[in-house]
Amino acid sequence: MNNIDELIEKSETRIFKAVFPNTTNHYETLFGGTALQLMDEVSFICATRFSRKKVVTISSDKVDFEKPIPEGTIVELIAKVSEVGRTSCTVKVDIFKEDMYSYDREKAVSGSFKFVAIDNHKKPTPIV
Repeated sequence: MNNIDELIEKSETRIFKAVFPNTTNHYETLFGGTALQLMDEVSFICATRFSRKKVVTISSDKVDFEKPIPEGTIVELIAKVSEVGRTSCTVKVDIFKEDMYSYDREKAVSGSFKFVAIDNHKKPTPIV
């Protein structure tokens, strides 16, 4: 395993959240904007853990809301670096939903976020 592969493996980031009423829409499912915020946050943490540099989100790509996430479920967000460029990396994020009172679990949302590493002058810098 090369250094990049080790960094990718060690930087995988997982966050668990409970879906409470203040994060849902009028259909009592997780609001899409809240899901996007959580995905950007976990992917930012993953990109930072990967590079150990200042990073900023420069784009998100095709987020698929495959299944609704009802109020009262647990979600797990899993972020992993999927591509590495000279100054940027792409992080794939999946959200899995779990029923609180059974072992039912399935992927509900997936997407990717691209980050660029920046120096103290906010200019792109090598990511690794």
